[in-house]
Amino acid sequence: VQLQASGGGLVQAGGSLRLSCAATGLIFSRNSMGWFRQAPGKEREFVAAITWTGRWTYYADSVKGRFTISRDNAKNTVYLQMNSLRPEDTALYYCAADPGGNTRYDEKRSYDYWGQGTQVTVSS
Repeated sequence: VQLQASGGGLVQAGGSLRLSCAATGLIFSRNSMGWFRQAPGKEREFVAAITWTGRWTYYADSVKGRFTISRDNAKNTVYLQMNSLRPEDTALYYCAADPGGNTRYDEKRSYDYWGQGTQVTVSS
């Protein structure tokens, strides 16, 4: 299984970025997908998650209303559209796959597979 995250970069506060995560080696449409992030010196934290069909989405309070998670099962890809970015959004962003349908979508232990991360830096 491989999860390849891309789309990170340097952006000014208030700007936007769109992250992508392409999955191979798994039945993508049978996996819930999540995005997590980790800032230097901090724990990896939940950002957003989406269920198999994309019907349900979940967000951390800190990104609700600014970030949107979506998926394209035909392309085996999950996206994270990030708008109104803030300096505190600066982190390494990871995508993750959960084949088990865990209900605790905000917990790292629910996810079996992880990508390598893509860096997002927001300047003030």
